[in-house]
Amino acid sequence: MNTTIYASTSGQGPDVLLLHGLFGQGSNLRGIARGLEAEFRVHCLDLPDHGRSLWLDEASLTHYARAIVLWMSESDISSAHIVGHSLGGKVAMQLALSHASLVNRLVVADIAPAAYAGQHSEVFDALQQVVEAGCQSRQAAGELLAGLIEDPGVRGYLLMGLERRAGAYDWRFNVQGLLRGYAQLCAAPNFDRVFTGQTLFLHGADSGYVRAEHESAMKQWFSEGHLVSLAKAGHWLHVDQPEAFCDQVRCHLRG
Repeated sequence: MNTTIYASTSGQGPDVLLLHGLFGQGSNLRGIARGLEAEFRVHCLDLPDHGRSLWLDEASLTHYARAIVLWMSESDISSAHIVGHSLGGKVAMQLALSHASLVNRLVVADIAPAAYAGQHSEVFDALQQVVEAGCQSRQAAGELLAGLIEDPGVRGYLLMGLERRAGAYDWRFNVQGLLRGYAQLCAAPNFDRVFTGQTLFLHGADSGYVRAEHESAMKQWFSEGHLVSLAKAGHWLHVDQPEAFCDQVRCHLRG
């Protein structure tokens, strides 16, 4: 178990924190960092229970947000812009709602301030099968996943979190902890108070994660929020439309 949030930092300027999605790691967002680092000091964080960061006794949006608050304090960052995708977007919203003074401008990518039905049972099952198989190579793990998960994009995303440990390949993220806390991670943020900072909700036009019925909650809890749709983009909109995504984020963060 690690004891701190792991972060990769690049660039100079106002601080920007990038928060990745479930089963990911900060390096997944390096493309965004490269698009911002000419104007900002960008920190790609591994969320708790992911990458090289600490594993928590309990996974939840609140606990993840608190871990980031502690990391900011230890890093002498009094406030920052926050950009979060998917689960990272929910953590970013929780951070803004609970610790507004720490958040300058907020970008939430393809997720809403709402509870979501669980949809990762197939993934959790596949992850555990890889561990139980004791795969001796990435190829073996990939072949096993291929028989369990149809989408090659999802398989590739997961395989980035694979590392060799104790003679076999295992997941860098905390599979059992995420499974135990999954309902909490799917829940809506805790609405402590309205966030009045400038907020950009970006969503992929071809994604079903942000729907019309979510807009009322966005307006209610993020009073200065606005919603922008990226054409020809799905849930991984920063991968499908990287230039358009970074253009929107830069424009929003510049103010």
